[in-house]
Amino acid sequence: MMIGSRIRNAALLFGVVALALGSPAQAKDRWISAWGTAQQLAPMPPPRMPPRPAGETRPAPPPPSGPSPILPTPERLSDQTVRMIVRPTIGGSMLRIQFSNASGGEPVRIGRAGIAKSAGDSAIFAGTARALSFSGQGSVTIQPGAVAISDPVALDVAAFELLAVSIHLPDDTAVNTLHPLGLRTTYIAKGDRTGDADLTGAETNRSYFWLSGVSVQAEARAGTIVAFGDSITDGYGTTPDTGRAWPDLLADRLQRYAGTRHLSVVNMGISGNRVRRDGAGLSALARFDRDVLARPGVRWVILLEGINDINFAAIPGIPASEAVTAEDLIAAYVQFIDRAHLHGIKVMGATIAPTEGTWLYSEKTEALRQAVNRWIRTSGRFDAVVDFDAALRDPARPTRLNPPFNPGDHVHPNDPGNAAMAEAIDIARFLRD
Repeated sequence: MMIGSRIRNAALLFGVVALALGSPAQAKDRWISAWGTAQQLAPMPPPRMPPRPAGETRPAPPPPSGPSPILPTPERLSDQTVRMIVRPTIGGSMLRIQFSNASGGEPVRIGRAGIAKSAGDSAIFAGTARALSFSGQGSVTIQPGAVAISDPVALDVAAFELLAVSIHLPDDTAVNTLHPLGLRTTYIAKGDRTGDADLTGAETNRSYFWLSGVSVQAEARAGTIVAFGDSITDGYGTTPDTGRAWPDLLADRLQRYAGTRHLSVVNMGISGNRVRRDGAGLSALARFDRDVLARPGVRWVILLEGINDINFAAIPGIPASEAVTAEDLIAAYVQFIDRAHLHGIKVMGATIAPTEGTWLYSEKTEALRQAVNRWIRTSGRFDAVVDFDAALRDPARPTRLNPPFNPGDHVHPNDPGNAAMAEAIDIARFLRD
């Protein structure tokens, strides 16, 4: 009896140790986000400042230089193939692709899907095409509000190697969920052409349709940094098809050094997004679970939100319910921090850049921005802080963007401005877990 009891106890102890350490399969099956985008209801207008009301006397700023980077998208797709180009920020040899019907409306059936290495424009490299399956099936129907994750697919991919994700929509399908500001050219062609080497004659736009993430199998120490914000994080003022938004440039910096190459960056910016209220997509508070906490492998989030709350509340005639105070925004930031910490995720707070030159700018909006920035810098509630305000402001006039960083709309930093933002981030901070 005593020997049998010892054997049972030893077996129990071994089982506990095995659970604590994880089986070899479990230890290897670790996934992190390599690329992602925040989905929202379509269609959305460009995130420009609201129009000037009649009788407004403040001087009008010059119009933004160049056209909007957000191009028109179809309202419906029927028997069409969509090919989207993504740029993973970390490499891997096993991939999983995520699609989202977050905004709902009706189920979305993907008849066939595939991934391949991009050969430029709509072309793919021969021999790299891989069919995607979902729970062993070649097609998938995504119910309203749901996501669908592909089965693992083997494909050796290096960091920043462009991939082409193709989906065929066999049914007449409303385009309810997409990311309007993709900043990469997307191709739409008639029929099922998911396996074609080139989508000759395709129509183009710059949106991601239902595509919300790419994950890679990674080593144990690997992790993801989520850039969580509005149009400035989304890259609104940057050059399309070049990867010049500050999250892309941060990923470039991380991959330059052996000590940080295990970290990826995913961009969860939504142009026009607000912290407390819905508008362009769900409010930041409402989408935090979906776009940060539910992403695989997240270690850090960089939070840059608030300027839209400040500016939109300054629109003449806006309902009193839209008003915002520094205390309102600070309370929301504390919620972000506390919710992230519950999941073992650290938060880097980012100060809000100046906006003098927009017609909504005033002493009141500036005082509100300064109060929020002062709290971000000095409260000690964030795990780290990046001072984007200091990186972007004009030394001669700190209430406006530095002229070399201003594309003309006085809000969205251009390519050099985004480079300054990426350089302002202390990447060594991400190694102090």
